[in-house]
Amino acid sequence: MNSRERIRLAINHKQPDYVPLDFGGCGQTGINASTLYKLRAYYGLKQRPIKVVEPFQMLGEIEPDLLEKVGGDVVPLYNPGNFMGTSNRLTKPWSMPDGTPVLMADNFECYTDEKGKTFVYPRGDRNAQPSFQMPSGGCFFDNIDRAPDVDEDNLTPLEDFKDQYTIHTEETCKYWQETSKELFERTEFSIMGVLGGMGLGDSAELPGGSQLEPRGIRKMEEWLMAHYLHPEYIREIFAYQTEIALKNLELYRQAVEDRIDVIWLSGTDFGTQNSLFFSKTLFKDLYKPFYKIVNDWVHSNTKWKTFFHCCGAIYDLIPDFIECGVDIINPVQCSCPGMEPEKLKKEFGGKVVFWGGVVDTQKTLPSGTPDEVREEVLERLRIFSPGGGFVSAAIHNIVAKVPPENVAAMFEAIAEFRRREMKP
Repeated sequence: MNSRERIRLAINHKQPDYVPLDFGGCGQTGINASTLYKLRAYYGLKQRPIKVVEPFQMLGEIEPDLLEKVGGDVVPLYNPGNFMGTSNRLTKPWSMPDGTPVLMADNFECYTDEKGKTFVYPRGDRNAQPSFQMPSGGCFFDNIDRAPDVDEDNLTPLEDFKDQYTIHTEETCKYWQETSKELFERTEFSIMGVLGGMGLGDSAELPGGSQLEPRGIRKMEEWLMAHYLHPEYIREIFAYQTEIALKNLELYRQAVEDRIDVIWLSGTDFGTQNSLFFSKTLFKDLYKPFYKIVNDWVHSNTKWKTFFHCCGAIYDLIPDFIECGVDIINPVQCSCPGMEPEKLKKEFGGKVVFWGGVVDTQKTLPSGTPDEVREEVLERLRIFSPGGGFVSAAIHNIVAKVPPENVAAMFEAIAEFRRREMKP
C-alpha cells in the first residue's frame, strides 16, 4: 500500500496497512525552520539553507530525503503566494536570529532595528507600513495592528475586506494545475490542497498582514466584542468571504481535479486552553451556516475531504462541525478539558477524522525526555488508530528550540507502532 492509498483509507474511516503520518502537509503540521535545520543534522542529512514555505510561522520545507526518513505520507499543494503577500519563489537568503540559514520569498523585504527587532513589509512593498514583526531572538512573526480607528456609527464591511478576499487569477490556476499534476504523477504521496479562504474571523488573518492599508474592525479584542455589538457587520463579511470562496473552489476543482485527497479550508481557532472563545449559540448563528455552504459544495462536486484546523478546548463544537460537513479536525489538542483521546475516539471516531493529537507540542515534545515522548506517542496511537479515521501528526507545528532527539523519538515511536501493526 502506498501513501496515497493509505491516506484515502484512513480518511474514509477504513483501516490502512498501518497508521499514516503527516509531517509538513500544511501550515499546522510542519516544523520551524530552526528546529528543522537541527533535525536534518541529527539524521546526518545534507545541510543547506531551509526553504521557508510559510513565513508567518517560519515553517521549513520538508524535502524528500527527510520525508522518506520519517515515513511521511502527505505533501502540500501550496498557493503561489503566501500569508505575507509575497511569492513562493524561495530564493532570497536570510538568517534567523539564531543564525539558521533560510531562503525566503524573492520579494521578501524587511529591516532590523537597533534593538534587534525585525519588521516585514506586506507584499514586499517598502512604501507600506510594516505588517509583521519578530522580536530580538525570536523564531516566528507576529501581526502588527495597523488599521485606523473605526467609526462604529458608519461601518463599511465590504469596503473594509473586499481587497483581502478576491478571486484567484488565471496565472494562479495554471500554477495549481501544473504543480498538482507534477506531485500526483511523480510521487505516490497523498496531496493536501492548502487553498484556505474560509478562515472566518481567523485571528492570524484578521489584522490584514498581506494588505497594504487594512481598514475596519481588525484588532482581536474589538472583533470579539463586535460579535455582540455589530453581528451584522461580521455576517456581511462572512457572506462575502463565502461567495468568493465558492468561486475559487470552482476554479480549484477545474485546476486540480481529483489529484488532491484533502482540502485545507480554515484555520480559525474557536477554543482557548480551557474553553470556547464564545458560546455555541453564537457559533451556530454566525459561523455554522457559512461553513455548511462550503462543505456541501465540496461534497457535491468533488471527492475531497474538508480539513478544518481549530485549536483548544473545542469538544462542545465538534457535533456542530460534523453537522456542517467538516470531515477532518486538526490539531486535536488533547491537553485541553474535554479533549481526552479516549472520549474523542469513542464519541466521534466514526463521524470525523482526527488529524494530529499524537504528542503535546507545548510540554512533552519541547520539555520531556525522549522516553516520555515515545510513551505519549504510543499511547495516543493505541487509542486513535484502530478502525481508521486518524492521521498521526504532532499537536500543531513543532516549534523552535525543541530538541531534535525528541522529534526523532516521536518518529521512532510511530515507526515502532507501525511495525507492530504490520505483524501477521
